[in-house]
Parts: sequence; C-alpha cells; structure tokens
Amino acid sequence: MVSRREMAGLVGLGSLGAGLAVSAARAQTPPAEGTFARVRRTKVLRIAGIVGTEPYYRKDIVTGAWSGFCISMAQDLAKSMEAEVEILETTWGNAVLDLQANKIDVMFGLSPTPSRALVVEFTRPIMNNTFTIIAKAGFDPKSWADLNKPEVRVAVDIGSTHDLFARRILPNATLIALKTPDEATLSLQSGRADCVIQVAMLSLVTVKKNPRLGRIVVPTPLSAQPTCAGVRVDPDQRFRTYVDNWLEYNRALGAMRSWITGSLELVGIQPQDIPPEISF
Repeated sequence: MVSRREMAGLVGLGSLGAGLAVSAARAQTPPAEGTFARVRRTKVLRIAGIVGTEPYYRKDIVTGAWSGFCISMAQDLAKSMEAEVEILETTWGNAVLDLQANKIDVMFGLSPTPSRALVVEFTRPIMNNTFTIIAKAGFDPKSWADLNKPEVRVAVDIGSTHDLFARRILPNATLIALKTPDEATLSLQSGRADCVIQVAMLSLVTVKKNPRLGRIVVPTPLSAQPTCAGVRVDPDQRFRTYVDNWLEYNRALGAMRSWITGSLELVGIQPQDIPPEISF
C-alpha cells in the first residue's frame, strides 16, 4: 500500500513532469517572424496609402493607381528588397494602429511625436519639413515674434504638429483650433483668422489650389520638424536598420529630393514656386 507521503511525492513528481513538459514546449515554440524576414519570405512590402493627401499620397479615382512622394519611396524600398508593394488605404489617424495590428510594415510621412513613439518606432528623418504660414492679404509678418501677439489670430488643426508647434512657440497669440486642416484653411478664407500654420509640403499645395487664399511666409528663425517612417516594434531590429541605411543611401544620391520635387509637380508646383528659404 502506498502511504500518503509517498502519494504526495508521486503527485509532486507528476506536476514537476508536466511543468517540465510545458517549459520544453515553450522552448521549442519558434519566435514570431520579424518584419524583415516576412518581407523577404513573402516578397510583399505592405504600406499605407491615404487618399487626398498630395503630394504625399495620390490615388487616381479612375484607374485606382497610386502616386506621390511616399509611394515613390515605397516602390524603391520594395525593389531593393526584391518585393512588390501592397497598399492598404487608411488615414493618418489610423496608420499607427495599422502598424500595431500588423496590417502594414511601414508608414511613410509620419512626424515622430512622443505619443506615437510610445507605441511604434521611427526611422532616421526622411526630411525636415519647414513650418510656414499662409498669410491673408495685407498681413506681412517677418518673424514668429511678430505672430506672438494677442491681436494676431492663428488657425491650426487640433492635435496636429501645427497645433503643438503653435502652442509652444506662440503662447500669446489668439489660437483658433479647428477639427480639420480644411476647417483651418476656411477660417483664413472667411476672415476669421489672419493666418494658418502648415508645414511647407502642405502649404505649397494649399496655395497652389487656391492662390487667392493668401501667400506663403517663412517666418524667422526657420523652424522645422522631422518627417520619418514609422515601423512596428520588433525584437528583430533588422528591418528598421535596413530602412535607415536605405534612406541614407538615397539621400546621398539625391534621390530623395528628386522624389519630393517630382511629387510636387503632380499638383502643378514647379521649382520656382518654392520659396528659397525652404529646402527638403
């Protein structure tokens, strides 16, 4: 007959054996596939596409074909990895969520804000995007200090980098914070605001579409924000490292500027339309 003490020992050995079996099974579970390995295996690079955000992204409503600065970059990156581009239509607001959900591999054109950096990682800067204003007729500020006055009404879109920048550098101005970039622009058109803050890539397009809106001013001192590519947090850092190296290589070749100016030409902006203070 087996005593209680012997039975407890046998049960303990059984539990130990089960625990060892589970540990062994866990040890044999292969690690999650990293982004670099998945792109190389599937030959597909998944990116985001955002309709109506020229010159970053542009979708032809007839053919469905995509173009723009970020698309040109994605196509070249995919080619360098011997892959094809697959585009998921999304929004700026959902792009970070799409990265987290493993729906896309990379998101071009993101500003590396601290809140975003909590959940995704960023590459080295693609470019520095200069902060500009679109000023109404007769309004002629020269510097950010000229704008930092209670009587100056500055329009921004809520939660954007324009909004964050204005709150930091123009604490004394009268800020008109609206839900969307279009609403901010309309406030200038209606006379509710004296100017609207936009980064250069956007203000160039805005004024080209509506020259009567105002003129682009680059206040001094020059201020800019980096524009990067966002990637998913991945224990295997090889994909982000590869994109960083790819960026540096193409910047040195001058390809980056060529892609930018080419995308601006899609919306009719020629080199002579770009103020000399602005460089990408």
